Amino acid sequence: MNKDNFYNLTIEEVEKYFNTSIESGLKNKDVSERLQKEGYNEFEKKKKQTLFEKFLNQFKSFMILVLLAAAIISGIVGYLEGEGFTDAIIILAIVLLNAIIGVIQEAKAEESLAALEKLSSPHCKVIRNGQIYTIESRELVVGDIVILETGDSVPADLRLIESVNLKIQEAALTGESVPEEKVAKPIEGDVALADRDNMAYASTSVSYGRGKGIVTATGMKSEVGKIASMIQSVPDTKTPLQIKLDKLGKTLGIAAIIICSIIFIVGTIYSHNVMQMFMTAVSLAAAAIPEGLPAVSTIVLAIGVQRLVKKNAIIRTLPAVETLGSTQVICSDKTGTLTQNRMTVIRLYVDGETESVSDIETLSDSQTLLLCRSILANDGKISLENDVWKTTGDPTETAMIDLGLKLGLNKNEVEKVTPRIAEIPFDSERKLMTTVNNDHGKFLVSTKGGLDELLSCCSSIIENGLVRELNEYDRQRITRANIAMAEKALRVLAVGMKEISSLPDSIEPAILEKDLVFIGLMGMIDPPREEVKIAVQECRAAGIKPVMITGDHKITAIAIAESLGIKNKEDMALSGLEVEKMSNEELRRNIDSISVYARVSPEHKVRIVKAFQERGEVVAMTGDGVNDAPALKLADIGVAMGITGTDVSKGAADVILTDDNFATIVSAVEEGRRIYDNILKAIQFMLSTNIGEILVLFIAVMANWSVPLLPIHILWINLVTDSLPALALSVDPAAPDVMKRKPIDSKQGIMNKAFATRILLQGGMIGGLSLAAYHIGLQANIEVAQTMTFAVLALCQITHVLNVRSTQYSAFKGMFNNKYLWGALAVVLGLMFTVLEIPALHDIFHVTSLSHMQWMWVAVLSIAPLPIMELVKLAERLFRKKIKQ
Repeated sequence: MNKDNFYNLTIEEVEKYFNTSIESGLKNKDVSERLQKEGYNEFEKKKKQTLFEKFLNQFKSFMILVLLAAAIISGIVGYLEGEGFTDAIIILAIVLLNAIIGVIQEAKAEESLAALEKLSSPHCKVIRNGQIYTIESRELVVGDIVILETGDSVPADLRLIESVNLKIQEAALTGESVPEEKVAKPIEGDVALADRDNMAYASTSVSYGRGKGIVTATGMKSEVGKIASMIQSVPDTKTPLQIKLDKLGKTLGIAAIIICSIIFIVGTIYSHNVMQMFMTAVSLAAAAIPEGLPAVSTIVLAIGVQRLVKKNAIIRTLPAVETLGSTQVICSDKTGTLTQNRMTVIRLYVDGETESVSDIETLSDSQTLLLCRSILANDGKISLENDVWKTTGDPTETAMIDLGLKLGLNKNEVEKVTPRIAEIPFDSERKLMTTVNNDHGKFLVSTKGGLDELLSCCSSIIENGLVRELNEYDRQRITRANIAMAEKALRVLAVGMKEISSLPDSIEPAILEKDLVFIGLMGMIDPPREEVKIAVQECRAAGIKPVMITGDHKITAIAIAESLGIKNKEDMALSGLEVEKMSNEELRRNIDSISVYARVSPEHKVRIVKAFQERGEVVAMTGDGVNDAPALKLADIGVAMGITGTDVSKGAADVILTDDNFATIVSAVEEGRRIYDNILKAIQFMLSTNIGEILVLFIAVMANWSVPLLPIHILWINLVTDSLPALALSVDPAAPDVMKRKPIDSKQGIMNKAFATRILLQGGMIGGLSLAAYHIGLQANIEVAQTMTFAVLALCQITHVLNVRSTQYSAFKGMFNNKYLWGALAVVLGLMFTVLEIPALHDIFHVTSLSHMQWMWVAVLSIAPLPIMELVKLAERLFRKKIKQ
């Protein structure tokens, strides 16, 4: 016997398996033994990291470790030379600031399990020792008999043994938008979780009717408990930017070590003072590492977070901002994400014709009759809240009431004129509901339900106001209309009626649901959000593959996916069972041609996300239910819905959309791409300047010249004149083509060939201009030479930062559309003139006053990067144009 397939077993077999009694339940002794063996009905708690552990994790970056080493060495050298610990303190301050910001952003990262626990019903009703008790849900054990009533949360996984009009809302677990009708009879074959109609699962809720069930699984062994285990087992993954920055840090660190060694060895060969050469080597190492880069990238991401809040996206972890820009695949849940999560009537069939509701301007008599009778045979409620009508109840019933409101029929007013006096509730066996309303002495019988069931009760049909006998041709037309709606994934309900002069002695289906007059059909669906169609088009234009992963039926999923443009004709759609039969290799091989996954479980969603990731794709996963949480956490970027989303999905996600709008993801992706571009600009700007510093020092040492830059100059340039303009680049506007190009390749490092070449050439330019200043200054003395080198190297950045704003367009295009950049440049210029012109600061910064001629040379050499790079860009544009021709 497969213990997972209790839905295949009869009630007697399940009762025997758990050694319980459906009449009297378990005895206290049995409960105690099972509690001791199985444990409480609750989730295991994963050990959380302490604040100190989270703090230590911030120092795992190679670049951070290199900076810490540089701080220690700077402190030792400063102490030995009597220059104090200024350099070391500044570097440490930057590293600590970066760590503190990281800890604050990750403070809520482990809320998923706590949110899962909140979903558990605190109390439930059980039968034990032949009596009904109300107990804490955590005390449930397998074999307990649980009583379910409308409004209850299901406290554990149950095999139903009794079902009276029972409907359970399972959207959070399965993704199914409509409450599931439940039965007690066994189900044959292997069926998906969402189709196990004789099972009730923990964390779902009873929306209608009542029932009883035998507990089959508790705690971590329940379906929602398995999800908890999956969330725990999903490893924390690094974002593309984190990986690239780590790789860059390692490259720079290794380069720094090599350069230090070369300088030290060459200096020793030249018989320079060993300590002096050690200091020079350390200074050069400091120049190789952009100390401000971790702080700048963190602050740039934090600014992006604030911008996205205004666009209805809350970012829970800083790196998630950049990951959005690298997204290559968006796997989206359907219900409530791509759709409105509200059933809506969109088609009516009356008088032998099917008509779209959107085309109806004025209701015909037949349409009015159909709508009026569907409202009467309806348990949905309507109330006025803040001058807006609100409907509550079963989604299919509220859809009918909503349509009535839209077309001028208010359920409350209709029932006021024709009050309900009797009813036969919906029954899952009959699949019908019937009401009797008093219409001024005559009685209106209204019935709605499944077409086959209702047609079997009809003997007449009303067309164009005339009632006549229902013939075989009519039945065929009605059936064809039903099939046509079903093929469009519509949920179809039929409506019938009759009038009786007096109430029968017994209100029974055999009496009231007989010789009915067929009125028509109503087709409804959870409609797609209109704005999502545009968002999907923008995704495709941006090279992003949209994929639907839902727990809903395959036909429904395909219809929605095709209407939104997610599924093309050549794309495949698979069910969860089909995915289950595929090996991981088969799934990876075919995944590019699959755009729809229907009737899937949480495990399937995780497999799909993994398959994309194993192909090197950066995956975003959207969702709002418990069933989405594991995939949300595993994905490179998890996006939860803020309004309809469960606490579990929000706790597992990186991004929360406050408007539950898929289209907001596109705005977030655009922001992510803009931020990534701007971080690259900052890296290019800082590294090209640092390369210039390295070349100046390296060439000077190799040529056995006096040192042109001192450690204080290098640190000032790296932390002040580098960082302020780099930070201002973070608010640069997005490039016009930002959403018309392919996503950034996550496998491609920051330092690719083109990027490295550009930085080396620009660094060579800055280094050459600085060395020119050094030699001009040497005509006076070494102090003037060092001052001019320092001034040119720092002031070159003011013009060079304009160059890096675009790799292809002129710096003069959109030159003034970033006021913060100009503010930063003004501050840098002011600080540099303060350092160079105020005599009291000269000793601190080891600079001297310059003559007018020397200042003129500084100005010419500092402005030179702009015309030089303009000529380079012009040549590149002409070259690309020639290639295209």
